[in-house]
Amino acid sequence: MQNNPIELTMTSAGIPVLTEHVPNSASAGFLVAVRTGSRDEYDGIFGLSHLLEHTVFRETKTRNSFEMAKEMEGAGGELNAFTAKEMTGFYGITLGETADVAMKLVGDIVANPLINEKDTELEKEIVLQELSMVKSEPESYVHDLFEENLWAGNELGRDEGGSEETVIPLTHEDLRKYYDERYGRPNLAVFATGNFDKEEVVKWAEETFDPMDAPVVNKRTTPDMPKAKYSCTEHNSEHLNIGFGFPVGKLDAKERAAVRVLGAVMGAGTSSRLFQNVREKNALVYSIYNDSHNYSDAGYISAFMSCTGKNVIKAMEETARSYSDFKKNGLEKDELQRTKNLLKGAVARGAETTDNRVYRMCVGYMTHGSASSTADTLAQIDAVTEDEVMAVAEKYLTSDRLNITVLGRCSKKVQAFEFSSLEI
Repeated sequence: MQNNPIELTMTSAGIPVLTEHVPNSASAGFLVAVRTGSRDEYDGIFGLSHLLEHTVFRETKTRNSFEMAKEMEGAGGELNAFTAKEMTGFYGITLGETADVAMKLVGDIVANPLINEKDTELEKEIVLQELSMVKSEPESYVHDLFEENLWAGNELGRDEGGSEETVIPLTHEDLRKYYDERYGRPNLAVFATGNFDKEEVVKWAEETFDPMDAPVVNKRTTPDMPKAKYSCTEHNSEHLNIGFGFPVGKLDAKERAAVRVLGAVMGAGTSSRLFQNVREKNALVYSIYNDSHNYSDAGYISAFMSCTGKNVIKAMEETARSYSDFKKNGLEKDELQRTKNLLKGAVARGAETTDNRVYRMCVGYMTHGSASSTADTLAQIDAVTEDEVMAVAEKYLTSDRLNITVLGRCSKKVQAFEFSSLEI
């Protein structure tokens, strides 16, 4: 695979601009990230980061949302955004030949939003519908609940969108104050990938974002490592969904790679331990997969599964047994290389899309302070040894770290389940 190195350039005012030039690409992507998210909110503004991310698309000093949509789609592109726990991102993807349109529109929504009362109230209605939709989809909702229970008492436990109770009272004045406080230097970073002119990207970043100054830099509290915990939440769904995971602390790059391989061994693909043991051999679940995550100072290794009520306890027991057996017996012959190839294949396929590339750069830099090229990421996976995988398994897959969240129609037996009986 062709190596497209990631270059870091600082604007005159000190804003980092990370560029990955892919000369043969037919498209170009540009993303501006703000180092603020749901983790950085406080009582009275929960859900504000997400509502603000929506509202800035309504109208800028020069365009309304329909004009932006026509201009972007006329350039063969897409304009979108996301709110996460530690950042908010705004991006545009276009044809390489219309890259200037993507830069112009992303710059406009980040640097020139109106944030008026009418737009805020309209977008609030959409956000409330989004929050309701998430709760109606238990396969997604269980992820939010799992993190809420895992990080209870810390800002990481907050859902990115807030709740109906916290979003309804928010006003356009709240949004404007938050924007003025946090949208600017030193909270901004700019990312570009695909076919573009690097000098033009840096010039655009300087002219558009250097004048923006943010007086508030978020201070975050590292969460204490959670103790073992079991919780059930009632939900009117036919299947029960289970989050089954283990918290981890801040990891360096080498340990993150080992944890990534460990998670894939256990739950990535149909040849993984959990899929084979819990689904194929015992038919206890409809779906089961790994879903690990890393924040800047904490994270988790997890499995998520869905099953009927009669199988919940057996599914949890077999999942625990799979983890325990892995720690006891280690990797099978060729399992490590097969898993590495699975991960590398996913990375390689993702690198073929511009939106995946620019998002990967953003998350790496904003979360860990560095962004790895595709070639470097593949090399990091290749470098993981069997000893390293077993070391992180022994360190993190332990009964005293086990956190379980069950979502659905929980019987009394499931609610009263003694999860301490699960030995890992």
